[in-house]
Amino acid sequence: MTENNAIVYVGVDVAKATLQVHLQGSQIQLANTPKGRSQLSKRLQPLSGAQVVCEATGGYEQAMVESLHKAKIPVSVVNPAQVRASAQAKGQRAKTDPIDAAGLSEYGRLYQPEPTPPASKVQRQLAALTQWLSQLIQALAVAKVQAEHHSACFVRKQHQALIEHYQEQIKTAEAQLQSLMDHDQVLKEKVECLDAIEGVGQRTALLVLAHLPELGHLNRQQVAALAGLAPWTRDSGTMKGMRCIGGGRPELRLVLYMAALSATRCNPILKAFYQRLIAKGKPGKVALTATMRKLLVYMNHKIKSLMAQQESTAHEITKS
Repeated sequence: MTENNAIVYVGVDVAKATLQVHLQGSQIQLANTPKGRSQLSKRLQPLSGAQVVCEATGGYEQAMVESLHKAKIPVSVVNPAQVRASAQAKGQRAKTDPIDAAGLSEYGRLYQPEPTPPASKVQRQLAALTQWLSQLIQALAVAKVQAEHHSACFVRKQHQALIEHYQEQIKTAEAQLQSLMDHDQVLKEKVECLDAIEGVGQRTALLVLAHLPELGHLNRQQVAALAGLAPWTRDSGTMKGMRCIGGGRPELRLVLYMAALSATRCNPILKAFYQRLIAKGKPGKVALTATMRKLLVYMNHKIKSLMAQQESTAHEITKS
């Protein structure tokens, strides 16, 4: 790809405590604190065409990304595996913070990633609440399994108290999500739209919207690829016809897996689709994966139709 000279790509390697910045050949280390993030914004604002490139680090980058968006500085949050593969392609084996920051700058120049759009306040709250809800559900499942293997009366009693605590916390998290929907009509309509699909409940709808905010803005191929449900070809030598899925967003696939299991029992269309694939000799997991993709594509279609209806209504209100 040709280099875009109008953009100055700034690599930032984000750690828990530090921000290692590679800026036009120079290395700068700042603290990953409000003060350090403010210093980064002040350094970049006078620089025309600056665009930050950083990796998704599981959350440590979020405060910096939000700070840069507030300062109107574009930032691209990229896949760490792709950045590492780019470095390995040129024989780069060493890995330090300055090397990684320089590698991010080079990755930006080579591949010119699109800026990551800022998330709305509602979307950030939805993501935080659904993440907390998922953690509580997982912790409750672990506690229930552990409780089955204790014979001591005191331990069983404590485990029961722990299970009740998790159940209460789950109710509280769901109440907060309900409050969020009550204060945002657009989110509420999207959740109700997905909840109307047989096999999809309110919790599933919220999790899908949290993990896939792009829902309704993509075509069927794009939404399947983003979820990691688009089979990719693996033909090499004597290996022919091999198709696999992967990549994308694994948390989303977990949500869709449980929804598809329910849909194959209670959704007449998806149930017939799943049984038709089984009758053709497809393995159960393959048929269920295809059902997950079909369900997601239908969700995308429903949200796209809802958004078009909302835009039409808003246009009519404006005209009147």
